[in-house]
Amino acid sequence: MKITDVFSAKALAFRITKAASILESYLGLTLFPIKKKLGLDLKWLIGNLGLPISLSPATFDTKDTIRARNDISKEETEMALFRESMKVSERDEQEIMRVQESTDPYAQQVVDHIYRDADVLVEGAYVVPERMIMQLLAPTVDGSPRINIAANGTTYTYNYDPDKKYQKENYAKVSVSWSDTENATPLTDVQTAQDVVYKATGTKPTNLLVSAKTMGYLVANKQVRNAILAQNMTANIFMTKKLVKQVFLEVLGVSVIEYGKMFKTEAGVPTQFYPDDFATLFPDGALGNTWFGTTPEERTLMGNSKANVSLVGNTGITVTVTEKVGPPVETITTVSEIVLPSYERMYETFALNLVAE
Repeated sequence: MKITDVFSAKALAFRITKAASILESYLGLTLFPIKKKLGLDLKWLIGNLGLPISLSPATFDTKDTIRARNDISKEETEMALFRESMKVSERDEQEIMRVQESTDPYAQQVVDHIYRDADVLVEGAYVVPERMIMQLLAPTVDGSPRINIAANGTTYTYNYDPDKKYQKENYAKVSVSWSDTENATPLTDVQTAQDVVYKATGTKPTNLLVSAKTMGYLVANKQVRNAILAQNMTANIFMTKKLVKQVFLEVLGVSVIEYGKMFKTEAGVPTQFYPDDFATLFPDGALGNTWFGTTPEERTLMGNSKANVSLVGNTGITVTVTEKVGPPVETITTVSEIVLPSYERMYETFALNLVAE
């Protein structure tokens, strides 16, 4: 029996696709649904439709007025490639041959261990778009949504706000830091941001994204507490996250979403996808799309029926298994993706920097 009879790209991709919990745990892929395209180029339209403009009056038997298109800009760029491999050593290959012995009590443990290598790579592939999306939702550098990922001598930088329009109109620092729970006014700050977006686009954001630390600020905040007391008409109350979410929903029509999922950077540093001391308002529905392109390995799959290549679910994440005769004899698992989010509804969101000047 060959190792690839057990450890194939198709088997790996099927196994990981069945583990739906990996995909479901990423908020960004909910807000930016997955789409697939050929090649590297990515083009999309950012349209700031704003409030409806009244139709112009006209008279009979005259030419109609041609209205100019309202603030439509085309964004075009090249998507980023990510690729990494792991190997099954000669010793591992000897161990996996235990699968032939159906009575071997350690056979399944060996298979699970080998497959776990591929799981690690694919989980890392899902990290990439989530990381990109959260960088767009929380423009921490200067208020302009941008993506910046650098490792191993390669840097990908994408600025989604080259004219600083978002920075000027959809981003603000609060007047009192939310960490000052006695004096900060988060309900007022969120309402003000809602009004800004509504006046510009006619859309009122109904969701507020925060980290666990920021949620802690809200639980301890005096303005939020007073708003809850005013509704309950009691002398005292024990503050909880549930009550915070309830008052934001009842007073502002806003659902507070706490997101604390983490990943490790290429340097192994544990990092939150969504940062502390930021809050992002956004409307219901998709905000953009997570675009996957065609990897070099997938192009091989398209042209070679014998290639040991497969795709994970409906994504562009490509799993490739290759054998090297050596010496040493090795089986290499490679996971690759070409990915970049588009952000069509950017101007219907608002980013709050929760640290005052």
